[in-house]
Amino acid sequence: MSAEIICVGTEMLLGNILNSNAQYLAIQLAKLGIPHYYQTVVGDNPERLKHVIEIASQRAEILIFTGGLGPTPDDLTCETIADFFNTPLVERPEIIEDIARKYAQRGRQMTPSNRKQALIPKGAEILPNPTGTAPGIIWQPQPGLTIFTFPGVPSEMQRMWEETAVPYLRNLGWGKEIIYSRMLKFWGIPESALAEKVAAYLNLTNPTVAPYASKGEVKLRISAKAATEAAAQELIAPVHKQLQDIAGLDYYGADDDTLASVVGELLRRDKETLSVAESCTGGGLGQMLTEISGSSDYFWGGVISYDNSVKINLLGVSAEDLAKFGAVSATVAEQMALGVRSRLGTSWGLSITGIAGPTGGTETKPVGLVYIGLAKPNGEVESFEYRWGTGRSRSLVRHLSACSALDQLRRKLLTR
Repeated sequence: MSAEIICVGTEMLLGNILNSNAQYLAIQLAKLGIPHYYQTVVGDNPERLKHVIEIASQRAEILIFTGGLGPTPDDLTCETIADFFNTPLVERPEIIEDIARKYAQRGRQMTPSNRKQALIPKGAEILPNPTGTAPGIIWQPQPGLTIFTFPGVPSEMQRMWEETAVPYLRNLGWGKEIIYSRMLKFWGIPESALAEKVAAYLNLTNPTVAPYASKGEVKLRISAKAATEAAAQELIAPVHKQLQDIAGLDYYGADDDTLASVVGELLRRDKETLSVAESCTGGGLGQMLTEISGSSDYFWGGVISYDNSVKINLLGVSAEDLAKFGAVSATVAEQMALGVRSRLGTSWGLSITGIAGPTGGTETKPVGLVYIGLAKPNGEVESFEYRWGTGRSRSLVRHLSACSALDQLRRKLLTR
């Protein structure tokens, strides 16, 4: 048995809202051990929705709908489902009473259009909505097929799922096994290169391993099916260790770990401190560091040195070197790192200077060229060059640069 998630709403197709409901339901299905192979987003159109139902009902035994349960004319989910299965709608007086009571509690009067929300397919059970006016349904229109409908409002949908749908599914026998996943994270290695290294693991059955890539980061998701979370973790643990050993320093953490949080723990471990000097990232590196609770233990501050005068007067960068090599250079990156470390009195100094674009590039220094400087506790300094290319957005270049700066520091903290 498997489930399919069907999200109804033209606003999602237009990109006006993020489809967070599908993500939430996917996580919840995994917790119940219910396989889930397809998700569909369809607009507020009866014929297209019927087509989706026709396909989904042939490949899944549980159909979970979100959206389209409101009082407006384009809220067509319930009536379209009923029409597809040739079942009449019936008005349920208990729904009308519930809606009227909720309106009265808010000092308002129920409108006639709300009566539409009381129409559900004959034979369907009401899926109560404790907070909103749009109830859902639980219905088995034919043997081997169960339909759930939920409103599109995430808070309403989530409460209805937890309070009614989960107990219902557990009564059917689901929840005896769970699907538990752990996400391993890597930086500094392309997805294709990592996939080649771990190719033998991509054919495992329980646990399974699958690669992902996003904004310079590569991930390996390990998923296991077992009776309990603890049992699933036992299945995952040896595979996690083996993948970590294969990746070496390219592996930096798992699940909620970030480069900033991992660097912070290493600095805290060594009782050392960090300061940063930023040009093209405009404070993005400092923001990543300060998003971590307790970062004041090791992060003392930073300088956003956009103008060359700040680099010279505050960080002590040589005006002659700026004139000779330019602000975007290894020499200037190193002097920025040394300068901020000295001025703020920290163990480490980390700097970034580059051309984030979309303008400002030249033939010799194109958009996407970035230098990172790293000043060490012993006074030594080194720099790293990155060429992100001209096709990446300004925000992505800044993100990649800040993450790469943290990654270089992480590697030094682990290997010195």
